Amino acid sequence: MPSDLTPPGRPREPAFAMPGGLVAAIAVLLLIHAARAGLSDLTDLRLVLDLGFVPSRLSVAIGWTDVAAAVQAAGEGLADPEVAAARGALAGYVLETGGARPWTLLTYAVLHGSWMHVGLNCLWLAAFGTPVLRRLGALRALALAAASSVAGALLFWVLNPLGSQVLIGASGAVSGFMGAAALFVFATPAIPGLVPPRGAAAAYGRLLRNRSALMFLGIWFVMNLVVGLLGGPLGIVEGGIAWEAHIGGLLAGLLLFPLLDPA
Repeated sequence: MPSDLTPPGRPREPAFAMPGGLVAAIAVLLLIHAARAGLSDLTDLRLVLDLGFVPSRLSVAIGWTDVAAAVQAAGEGLADPEVAAARGALAGYVLETGGARPWTLLTYAVLHGSWMHVGLNCLWLAAFGTPVLRRLGALRALALAAASSVAGALLFWVLNPLGSQVLIGASGAVSGFMGAAALFVFATPAIPGLVPPRGAAAAYGRLLRNRSALMFLGIWFVMNLVVGLLGGPLGIVEGGIAWEAHIGGLLAGLLLFPLLDPA
């Protein structure tokens, strides 16, 4: 008996509905997080400090501020003096053992704080990365993800120039895919044989006329601001949410997608 039961003339259904490049990207993120579980706490901390993005490190490197001011800022606003001293000591160590480390504008995106963190990012990446990869292709989508990650880190830096917290996670890239997808996934299905106009003017015009897309973006902005600003004090999240990086990535997706969209 033949093993292939697919009816003649009917294409075989793919094992994964996602593009192969996206499956590979998600696998890499999961494998990196799994590999870190085998590291000692000290080695893992060094890895995070080497590859994670620290705003004050960049500020000190370009002369925006000095180490003393950044160390003082690290302990401000903390009620417990021991915690404040520990934060200051860690900030001093980070700032005195490295320069600008520009590669961290990208490498922070491959590290995550927990399985929940990497799992949620992978789910959102699958949801929004799939239409973007199908539209742009793997290379253009990779360029968009990289640019969105850099934009997320830069906005995080601009709004926290003295911050010594370490930014990690692929949320900037995921937000870039969200912004790109908002420009076309909510559009009315095209008439067969009619190619819709491409370019920034056409994309933004469709976005401004589409209530569903505008509502999606509005809800997304509000949720990020509420969770980012109030999540910690209200006990919604255990760690900080880098809403600045999310918004920076989203804006990059909105601005760059029309330039990368193939004619």
